Amino acid sequence: MRYSESRNLACAAAAAAAISLAAGIGEARSQPRQPAATMEQNVHHHPYIGMWVTADGHVRQELLPDGRYDEARGSRKSAYQGRYEVTGTRIEYWDDTGFTADGEFIDDVLHHGGMVFYRERK
Repeated sequence: MRYSESRNLACAAAAAAAISLAAGIGEARSQPRQPAATMEQNVHHHPYIGMWVTADGHVRQELLPDGRYDEARGSRKSAYQGRYEVTGTRIEYWDDTGFTADGEFIDDVLHHGGMVFYRERK
């Protein structure tokens, strides 16, 4: 093998490795952050834990203390499930199927996905 052929093969291998690395970085950025904390460390203590319901009762979203949520739609229990994080009055969702969403708590009312949720009173 001549020097120029060897050099071209080395350059092609380096380019392929760089493309592969860049693709891996892109994948990592598109995936939701996964906290490294154990379940005990991941317990949330914010005031928004509990059940949130639309005025008509059609959508019910339970924010669980372990950082997970479970959303029911009509008679369909657990229509959406995933994890969430609350920072101040902002909430971010990472659904188990891959989509993301966010919302905000304003005066003890949750505004999320064009819907308004009220804390369920027992």
